Amino acid sequence: MTTPLVLTLTCPDGPGIVHAVTGVIAHLGGNITESKQFGDPGTGLFHLRLQVDSPASRTDLEAAFAPVAQRFSMDWQLDEVGRPTRTLVLVSKAAHCLNDLLFRQRSGLLPIEVPAIVGNHEDLRPLADFYGVPFHHVPVTPQTKPDAEARLLELVEDLDVELVVLARYMQVLSDDLCRRLEGRVINIHHSFLPSFKGARPYHQAHERGVKLIGATAHYVTADLDEGPIIEQDVERVDHTMTVAELVAIGQDVEAQVLSRAVRWHAEHRVLLDGHRTVVFR
Repeated sequence: MTTPLVLTLTCPDGPGIVHAVTGVIAHLGGNITESKQFGDPGTGLFHLRLQVDSPASRTDLEAAFAPVAQRFSMDWQLDEVGRPTRTLVLVSKAAHCLNDLLFRQRSGLLPIEVPAIVGNHEDLRPLADFYGVPFHHVPVTPQTKPDAEARLLELVEDLDVELVVLARYMQVLSDDLCRRLEGRVINIHHSFLPSFKGARPYHQAHERGVKLIGATAHYVTADLDEGPIIEQDVERVDHTMTVAELVAIGQDVEAQVLSRAVRWHAEHRVLLDGHRTVVFR
């Protein structure tokens, strides 16, 4: 019996990397079923993602691979293909992204497990109840923000959370929280930035006669809305459309872009490459 495993790695580029990696897999009788790689001449980094059917256990393969990883100074991870990523979802009042994530997860289209939802408002508790997911109300004010973030970190630890998703969570995370969860938080927002900042962006866009509506999913960093981008998409619009129609189109794009970003992260298809990402679709 074989175990399907996925190996991802990033290291300084150089000769012999693929030969060394595949040699370990072959020595243990593994068969590579998917292979994608990219060497970035700009950063000098090499990225590799392999899916392997291995007769050896994950533990045995990790032990055999460790000397190779050390030799090439690799940042690497080995996991079981399809294992659901434990994901904490943060929300405010908008339901479209949360509903899309929970529907896809329940339908088997998204390899995540959602042990809890956190809202800084109570509005989406009924939606969480519908899907049978515990809802934690953690209100945030300037005075309570440190306590609220401490509660978030407590939930991350207690629930063994691997990924945090900001599903239209309308709060800015502190620099300290961003650093502590680096590479583990995905945010979604409309792609009008930086043109239409602040409240009512779709009204601003309508007044300016925009022709494209888009969304961006990215990893959260201390630099607001400037983290490494995972996925983006756009839809064409025109002068005949009302603000309500623009909002509806924008919400559809946001939900789709976020779900793709979450799925690719959960499938270990996203590797950090400096200030950007490599996405092996």
